Amino acid sequence: MPQTTTITHKMPRKKQNSIDQQIFERQAVICKAFAHPKRLHILSILGRGECSFSDIQGELALSKANASQHISILRSAGVIGTRRNGQHLYCYLAFPEVKQACHLIHEVLRTQIKNQRDFVL
Repeated sequence: MPQTTTITHKMPRKKQNSIDQQIFERQAVICKAFAHPKRLHILSILGRGECSFSDIQGELALSKANASQHISILRSAGVIGTRRNGQHLYCYLAFPEVKQACHLIHEVLRTQIKNQRDFVL
């Protein structure tokens, strides 16, 4: 039986570190965007599907200015997108992985609380 040789191309270490640094910087931006309970709630709502701005605002009982600020932060981080239909603004998750990431964090915290681990706010 003939042997097969697999050729792997490794990135130069310097280039890999540069890519990793870019990823860490973008991760920090996303984590900052996630760092508010109302924004996490918005992501949860959008996890069910596209939603109008006014429906999000109503469900969270936020002022128009406050809801707009939260949507803007999430949009700037690249985790949600928006589209207009006439005078209505609709929001949606930019990537399905956002829903998965939020769900995973939610489940970790649910387990942590259930097990009463040492967690201090």
